[in-house]
Amino acid sequence: MNAADPSPRQHDADAQRRAERSAEVMYERDPASRHLGITLERVAPGFALMRMQVGQTMINGHRICHGGYLFTLADSAFAFACNSFNRVSLGASAQVEFLAPARLGEVLHAEACVRERGRRSGIYDVVVRNEQGRQLVLFRGRSHRLDETLFDE
Repeated sequence: MNAADPSPRQHDADAQRRAERSAEVMYERDPASRHLGITLERVAPGFALMRMQVGQTMINGHRICHGGYLFTLADSAFAFACNSFNRVSLGASAQVEFLAPARLGEVLHAEACVRERGRRSGIYDVVVRNEQGRQLVLFRGRSHRLDETLFDE
């Protein structure tokens, strides 16, 4: 293979490096996620896995995690997944289904995966699970891509 015709393995490695660099830039620019203790566990092209522990200030009047925090965790995973291609992408819409409550102290994971990616928009599904693997939230987001990059390549 020559440089003009990279191997699939090289293309995959380049895409992974792009996703990792995009995530670094996103996290630097994301004080909201950092403030809530949301961390990035893993990223790949069109994929992100994020983690958050339910803290005392996240508990509502029913003694469970406020749905807004669950939405925020899912939305953060969505953002990292749709920006993993080094193209600035914004949330255009989102739908959320709360399936089960999260409780104080639980460690939650939000896994976002691309379902459809077009020239200007994409559809991403996010599942939030607790440590036992129980699904707590199903989130579907639609992204809109701008003509901007997160970093110069």
